[in-house]
Amino acid sequence: MRDGPPGAGGLAGVVGFPVGHSRSPAMHNAGYAALGLDWRYLKLPVAPDRFAETVRALPGSGYRGVNVTVPHKLAALELADEPSPPAAAIGAANTLTFREDGLVSADNTDARGFLDALGADQRGVRALVLGAGGAGRAVAWALREAGAADVAIWNRSPQRATALAHELGLRRVAAPEPGDLLVNATTVGLEAGLDEPAALEALGLTRVEPFPTVVDLVYSSEVTPVAAWGARAGSRVVDGLEVLVRQGALSFELWTGMCPPLDVLRGAVRAAGPPATR
Repeated sequence: MRDGPPGAGGLAGVVGFPVGHSRSPAMHNAGYAALGLDWRYLKLPVAPDRFAETVRALPGSGYRGVNVTVPHKLAALELADEPSPPAAAIGAANTLTFREDGLVSADNTDARGFLDALGADQRGVRALVLGAGGAGRAVAWALREAGAADVAIWNRSPQRATALAHELGLRRVAAPEPGDLLVNATTVGLEAGLDEPAALEALGLTRVEPFPTVVDLVYSSEVTPVAAWGARAGSRVVDGLEVLVRQGALSFELWTGMCPPLDVLRGAVRAAGPPATR
């Protein structure tokens, strides 16, 4: 946490490109209001070629921390002066904290937030993670650390899946295969107007049955194609809004030193719209 009294006030935000539809501002600002904190959380659209210089300048404008979303999670880790052990192990960061000494600390709340949202013992689970970007990295690492028996990685770019699987000591698969837990960590389902058959085809899921547990990190005002696929088959479905709430609560605590009320955060993200990305 940044030095100084936690209630002293400050700015925070979410940096991404694009970031216009993010529900993080509604969530964090509701949490600040509930706890009487003089903080404000904003959307910060930043193109990749301006990321490092923009983020380094934010403390001078009163920012005490930012969340980082696509496509900046790997760049956020590279920028940090002091990465947390999870962020370093995952190879991506989604939370930056600006310290009084001028250094930037990086953390990854995606991993623990994902496990908190899942809320079940993952020891012995056979998991399939779709996607090898920043979110996929966090989920795969979290499952490995939680004791999953097998974590397989699939990605539309086989080279990226191979690289991530090798880096984390996991398994790459050429096509989705059955298991206990499926996690969609891609952006498939985010695009407006993409119907369920097209989404399932893009993810290679037309040839496998829904898993007992399905997690879709994409979130929307409507049920996402992957979530609908799982729900129709009777899977336990964990949606991206719950994962957003859990990882957001961890960032909130890092910056303010206070635990936000989860019910307030949930109400804020579910009331916000339209369809959004993390």
